[in-house]
Amino acid sequence: MNRIDSRTVAPAGMRALFGVHSYLHSQTDLPKPLIDLVFLRTSQINGCAHCIDMHSRDLLKDGMEVEKLVLVPAWREAGALFDAKERAALAWTESVARVADTQVPDADYETASSALSEKDLVDLTIAIGLMSAYNRLGVAFRLPVAAAGA
Repeated sequence: MNRIDSRTVAPAGMRALFGVHSYLHSQTDLPKPLIDLVFLRTSQINGCAHCIDMHSRDLLKDGMEVEKLVLVPAWREAGALFDAKERAALAWTESVARVADTQVPDADYETASSALSEKDLVDLTIAIGLMSAYNRLGVAFRLPVAAAGA
């Protein structure tokens, strides 16, 4: 079933979301690969095939090795494959993306804030929120997946 295209139905709203995306890539100290890693993990949690496909491709294009990419869902068991900042960002992502279940406990905040600056922590949280919004649009309106030839 074809669903609506949010970009054509509500272009101003979509531009507003893209403004937040632009902020993350131009006015933060977060490296693009870390932002894309957080985007990917958030999309995996939310089950958005379009976004998982897109951010996996972005990470590969930016030099992430396939061996690391496929272990993102199991990053805790991947040992030193993920550095301390990546592990802190992924743990924070999982807690915040699952806010209804986790309520983001103090222990998760303490862990994240010990590894990330206050600004980085806020910016990562903005990234998680933004990607969660995009995931909801992607799933609700069945955005096509490039890997499926769409």
